[in-house]
Amino acid sequence: MLVRRNLLPVKRKHLGGLLLLLFMAVVCLAFSITGSDDFDIARREVLLRRIGDEILTQSGDNKSRVLPIKKIAGNEYQIRFENELTFQPDSLVNTTRRLLAKDPLARDYVVNVLNCGNSSVAYGYAISNNKKDDIVACRGRVQPKGCYIVNIKFKPTGITTARNEYFLGALLLLAVAGFIFLRSVKPPRTIPDSALPDSQPTGRFKLGSMSFDAETRKLMINGKAIDLTRTETRVLRIFALSPNKAIERSQLQKEIWEDEGVIVGRSLDMFISKLRKKLEFDPNIKIVVIRGKGYKLEINS
Repeated sequence: MLVRRNLLPVKRKHLGGLLLLLFMAVVCLAFSITGSDDFDIARREVLLRRIGDEILTQSGDNKSRVLPIKKIAGNEYQIRFENELTFQPDSLVNTTRRLLAKDPLARDYVVNVLNCGNSSVAYGYAISNNKKDDIVACRGRVQPKGCYIVNIKFKPTGITTARNEYFLGALLLLAVAGFIFLRSVKPPRTIPDSALPDSQPTGRFKLGSMSFDAETRKLMINGKAIDLTRTETRVLRIFALSPNKAIERSQLQKEIWEDEGVIVGRSLDMFISKLRKKLEFDPNIKIVVIRGKGYKLEINS
């Protein structure tokens, strides 16, 4: 017993020193890579100016200027033009997708073309790293000549993705070292059966004759599986948690897009329309509009 009493303090001392050393290494790593962020942001602004230049060229304007890129938020930019122009949605989508593919941190972003006078949205679309979640509409319709501002909003986590990968490796090393040493110091602890978590899956819902599995992103009916996209799954899960109850439109937008830093006014209607088609296999289930409020998942028993 005397020997154990002498050994444990030594181990704790060594553990504290090692954890402090690893923590200092993580901090040094953070400071060493912050400079790369400034370079990435400057390079992104050059790409945005290039997008503006191609938009003018496609409009037949080879003389007027692309005004200085305006950064209106930490991850939101505006491309402004000296003169009026026209644009074709197909060309705009292809141009932004091609040029922003050169930015390794621009994986998810939303483009809104705004009217200068009232800031209303003349055209908009969303590009995702997962192509299934892309939202592109009204292609092939040439927009009338006018004063436009191209607003591009990037998903916030996209800017820090590379840095997070370094942090993850360092923190994983820190956690492994801490676990090994703490295990050698602390005696094993028995967990009573009553304290064990419930093993019943929490991501499955019964919707009429359909079964909805949020984890696998599937709807099942009569042995047939219907695949859902990630965003469709998030929308349906919110409805499934509160069936036959009105859900405000603002709540859906906030929980699905705003929390990720992406807000698209017309996107919600598009996803609701897609979900309605996938729920048509059961006539007793439908998503109804509550005027002036939002939507409701109506399930008739």
